[in-house]
Amino acid sequence: MNILVSNDDGIFALGIRTLANTLAAAGHTVTVVCPDRERSATGHGLTLHKPIRAEVVESGFHPEVQAWACSGTPSDCVKLALGALLETPPDFVLSGINHGANLGTDVLYSGTVSAAMEGVIEGIPAIALSLASFNEREFQPGANFARALVDHLGNNSLTSGVLLNVNIPAVREADIRGVKITRQGLRRYVDLFEKRVDPRGKTYYWLAGEVMEEVSDPLDTWGGDGVLESAMTGVKAGVSLLPADVHAIKENYITITPLQYNLTSPSGLTLLGQWLAKLPGLTASLEQTHPNEL
Repeated sequence: MNILVSNDDGIFALGIRTLANTLAAAGHTVTVVCPDRERSATGHGLTLHKPIRAEVVESGFHPEVQAWACSGTPSDCVKLALGALLETPPDFVLSGINHGANLGTDVLYSGTVSAAMEGVIEGIPAIALSLASFNEREFQPGANFARALVDHLGNNSLTSGVLLNVNIPAVREADIRGVKITRQGLRRYVDLFEKRVDPRGKTYYWLAGEVMEEVSDPLDTWGGDGVLESAMTGVKAGVSLLPADVHAIKENYITITPLQYNLTSPSGLTLLGQWLAKLPGLTASLEQTHPNEL
């Protein structure tokens, strides 16, 4: 299969080289297009006000891998690959293997997840992969799993608009307990801005947040007035039996969490419908103000 590989850790990251080389050694046609330096936590940012440059990288990868270093963000890299560098669309977009977990609310900031999501937006099946440690550097178990997952999925495309977010525990391959399908959990951070002064006497701030708490069930944060709790009942019934990614990874399971770019909240739609039903005066007022738009 033809596979596009990107990341947010940059062209020199061990994770992307391990992933790309493993896939190439398995017989896949692999093209790497990733940032020329680390671009972690850039989310889905795009470069709009300056040119994007890309240069061929001729060392560090399997001989059959064609690699490019791009001056843009992770999302830029995938856009550029699909729009200019590749002759035909790939069968898969893989992003990673990221050095550090992308669990829970991390996915909102993650350049790794955003690069994969760019593939999904373009209608291409995509997988984001992360090693759940900033200290460990053993990426081969994750690369082996990525190879097996791609081979298993084959040409059976994923559900349209769905990205697989995969996190690999930072343990020996023999100590991985298995694979679990998970739901997105919630990670809380306490943001600490350290105030510093540069050599010219000007003040600057350095963000150094850390995880202080992991919440097992984000759905439990909803509720309070009965109406909202009722609106959430159907949602809870559908996902509450699945473990949260933040907990399953602690038990040394590989986690696979399906994500989507459509952020519309089904429970929110239900809730708003209930609110409007109880506020006929508001509806009538809107109809009088904009009769042709309702």
